[in-house]
Amino acid sequence: MSTIYDVAALAEVSPATVSRVFNGSPVSAAKIERVRDAADQLSYTPNRTARTLRKQTSEIIALVIPDIENPFFTALARGVEDAARCEGYSVVLCNTDDDLDREAQYLEIAALEHMAGVIIGPAGAETDLGPISRRSTAVVAVDRAVAGIDVDTVVFDNVGAGRTATEALIGRGFRRIACITGPQDIWTATERAAGWRDALCTAGLEIDESLLVHTDFRVGGGRAALEGLLALPSPPDAVFVTNNLMAVGVVEALRSRGLDPSAVGIAVFGDLPFTSTAPPGVSVVSVAARELGSLAAALLLDRMRGDAGPARTRVVEAVLSPSWSDGVPV
Repeated sequence: MSTIYDVAALAEVSPATVSRVFNGSPVSAAKIERVRDAADQLSYTPNRTARTLRKQTSEIIALVIPDIENPFFTALARGVEDAARCEGYSVVLCNTDDDLDREAQYLEIAALEHMAGVIIGPAGAETDLGPISRRSTAVVAVDRAVAGIDVDTVVFDNVGAGRTATEALIGRGFRRIACITGPQDIWTATERAAGWRDALCTAGLEIDESLLVHTDFRVGGGRAALEGLLALPSPPDAVFVTNNLMAVGVVEALRSRGLDPSAVGIAVFGDLPFTSTAPPGVSVVSVAARELGSLAAALLLDRMRGDAGPARTRVVEAVLSPSWSDGVPV
């Protein structure tokens, strides 16, 4: 098994320099490259347990997300991992299924294991970051904000995205536009619905509360919501769906009735999973999930390096897919 001395000899640096490279201390870029190349050649792995005892933190970041089956969060996780790995950190993925108790267990584990930091997509409005923040663990909220505590946050412009999606439907001539969104206690669900309201109001269209449906952010939720909307005495002629999995359910519900998705105007927040292109007639507000993860990781790494400034919020714009222009496919 290779040692730090073997790496130092191959890289032509001192053992102390090797230690500084793997501890994240300031070292010239040339020496970092030589040390990492030598470590790769020798299959050298630092003794992380001993380093954790010395530093009182591990070199592991916990990524706590609500739904690993959603490709959006898979892409987000890739962005986090890419940024973390460049700095020598590993990422542990924790899936909460939007369950607050499960989320609390993961946060407790992160604290007990002295993880270097936590990036979290909160499970709901009652997410409690108090215990882990009191341990001075660096925390960043991603995709969803956390109420009642000041932490760095990276989110989309959810109101703007809801407005853009609804305006795309209005631009295509639809007037009775429904909104299928997530649970009322999840911030992104209410923010995107607020954008729907804003667009209707600006266009002088009626806001019919029967056309706003809260469900879970899953395929089955979208399917059931659309079935309920189509059963109304006066069903909508279009629908804004506030996440990608629910939109899959909406498309499935239409096809089960033998209808083409273009039979009802559809606009969706987020790229439809499991396909490279959306079905004809579906307007997509694209989201850069990987960028969101990278930004969250960058903020976390800043905190882990000792940045003690005030909490920061980064807002990423979600834009209408280039395949649509002013609500018209191109």
